[in-house]
Amino acid sequence: MTHTTDPAFEADGNEEQATGGRRRRAKGTEHAKAARVTDAEHSKEGTAKRGKGVHRRKFLGGMAGVGLGAVAAAGSTFALLTDANGNKAGAATNTATLTIPDLLEGTTSDSTTTYTLEAKTGTAEVLSGVTSTTAGYNQSFLGPTMKWTKGNTALLNITNSLGEDTTVHFHGAHVPAKMDGGPQVAFSDGDTWAPTFTVKDDPTTLWYHPHALGTTAKQAVHGLAGMIIVDDADNTTSAALPTTYGTDDIPLIFQCLAVDSAGDIKYDLTGYLSSGLSYPLLVNGTNVDDTTLTFTATKTRTRFRLLNASPSDIITVQRSDGGTMTQIATDQGYLAEAADVTTIRLVAGARAEMVMDMSDDVTLQAVVTTGWVRGGSGTYDFLTVTASGTDTPDDLPSSLRTIDRYDTSDFTARTITLGQSGTKMLINGSAGTSMSSMAMISTTLGSKEIWTITNSTQLEHSFHLHDVPYQLISINGEDPTGVELGWYDTYEVVGGGSIKIAMEFTDFSDDTYMYMLHCHLLQHEDEGMMAALMVTDS
Repeated sequence: MTHTTDPAFEADGNEEQATGGRRRRAKGTEHAKAARVTDAEHSKEGTAKRGKGVHRRKFLGGMAGVGLGAVAAAGSTFALLTDANGNKAGAATNTATLTIPDLLEGTTSDSTTTYTLEAKTGTAEVLSGVTSTTAGYNQSFLGPTMKWTKGNTALLNITNSLGEDTTVHFHGAHVPAKMDGGPQVAFSDGDTWAPTFTVKDDPTTLWYHPHALGTTAKQAVHGLAGMIIVDDADNTTSAALPTTYGTDDIPLIFQCLAVDSAGDIKYDLTGYLSSGLSYPLLVNGTNVDDTTLTFTATKTRTRFRLLNASPSDIITVQRSDGGTMTQIATDQGYLAEAADVTTIRLVAGARAEMVMDMSDDVTLQAVVTTGWVRGGSGTYDFLTVTASGTDTPDDLPSSLRTIDRYDTSDFTARTITLGQSGTKMLINGSAGTSMSSMAMISTTLGSKEIWTITNSTQLEHSFHLHDVPYQLISINGEDPTGVELGWYDTYEVVGGGSIKIAMEFTDFSDDTYMYMLHCHLLQHEDEGMMAALMVTDS
């Protein structure tokens, strides 16, 4: 692991949105008190260790999740919350081969592919040499990658062997509400849930993880997460890109976790405020704190699918030499055209895809910044890619897809307010800790809407909408540019800031089962920052 100055923050405290390389000031009212958990909770830290002295720029780098106004106002209150990995030093001392998650082989018959998953407990090393109690799908930690084909029918037989209720949400998938894996369809230990649906998504990178009320963070941080790749045999862009899984199409699943010296993985406020924590960064299940992973690229052009499966922290991917990567997709599939970028910033739950054409070896870095009250920080040399390809790939297509930007002049407008009351997190004034207590948004099939997502707190939020993708219309009052013009289902809302998003509700309606909209900082979701979305026929 090599630590360098965090590129996501300038010394003046302005936050840089690495997706477009532009710094933006949130225009919302800055209530620093909203960023504090409570004085009583912080006092438990007392004179907790603070590590070595931190330069102001490093301090601001550790404040990524608390909002712009709180950085200036919180002072020593937050100094207790930034003693994470950023105070380590030194290069990685070990190397290991990148682990590629298994590709789950489904059984196909008459255009229906059946996948079998079991959510179960196990053990794994999250800290080197320390055994942690973990969970995974079909294995002890994490899960296999599923590949779905657009137009085919997917049937999943998912057995719960966790000893407690769970659900499995297909994050980013456009599926019926009853099959979405929200909290209404939680199933008990020993039961098997068997959702089935036609795959309607364009080629994209999705993922799957639990989504039951109050246990999402606990189950996900212990390892219940896996990637989904949606393919389309008729898509000409896909045909022109690397698609051989594990060879030139590589999944990278990032998790920044909180772990004590005994290996216990923390998931809630009490756990995160305990002393003696480490915040390891895992890539495909391997701790890269002091290990740089290696991958030999046998093809000149290699595609990387990036997933931030962290509960709260922000991951920015970059090259150690400052060179460019070619981003080809956001959460919801291909961009209109490939974009050369130097950083790809992923808030909790977000995905992106990029390709690199390599004649020389490349080292990729992950910059971790705290998304919640405490968390990881620092820059990790997490993957060295050895260039061994001798082929000459064709030029990338000049157009990857057509994205028609919405004219929102006649869209139905709504305001969604992300708020806080003590340790409860709110949407539109309600804490969604039960189905009956959630705020409810009702819309109709075919409706076109523009939502203003307003963050009235000084905390970092990662806004995720189930069911349909959305376009960014504005970000803290500024027009989106570059890769921000792609399709999303998860996007950052900084403290005191706002985004405007537009979407169209197509295909699915239900008068019983609901979709969710929530913060994808999993602790905030479990603390109530979740609302229900009902899409009906009329």
